[in-house]
Amino acid sequence: MDSNTATMGNLPRGIGICTTIPDILYLPELVFGGLVWILVASTLVVPANPQAWVMFVSLFCFCVTFIWMVMFFCGTHNNRGSWAAADVAYHGIAAFFYLSASVALAKVTLEIKDTTPLNSQNYKLDISAVVFSYVATLLYVVHTIFSAIRWKSF
Repeated sequence: MDSNTATMGNLPRGIGICTTIPDILYLPELVFGGLVWILVASTLVVPANPQAWVMFVSLFCFCVTFIWMVMFFCGTHNNRGSWAAADVAYHGIAAFFYLSASVALAKVTLEIKDTTPLNSQNYKLDISAVVFSYVATLLYVVHTIFSAIRWKSF
C-alpha cells in the first residue's frame, strides 16, 4: 500500500500501470467495455433505437482507453501535470458518455421487455449489456476520482 500512495504525484510507466491506483483500472475498463460492445453488437437493432449511441460509446472508449494505456505504458507522458489533467478530463468524459449510454440502453431494454418474451435471447443479451455498461460507468467514475486526486498532488 505504501507504493500506491507514495507515487500519487507521479505518473506510472511500464508495468507500473498494473500496480498503481487508478491505472490498475485500465484492464477492467477494457474488459467490461469490450463486453458491452460485443453484447450490443450481437443483439437485434430495431429502427429508431439508441443502441447506435451505445455502440459508439463502447467502441470509442475501448479504443481510446487502449491507446491511453499504451501511451502510459510507453511513458510518453514524461511525468507532466498536463497529462494528469488530460487523464482526469478523458475519464470524466468517458464516465459521462457511459452513463448516458447506460441509461439509453436500459430504456430500450425496458421497452423490449414489453414486446418480446422474457426468455428471448435478445432480451437476455440486452440485460447483460445494461449490467456491464453500468459496471463500466462505475469503473470510469472511480478512475476519474482517483485521477483527480493524483492530478491535485502535482
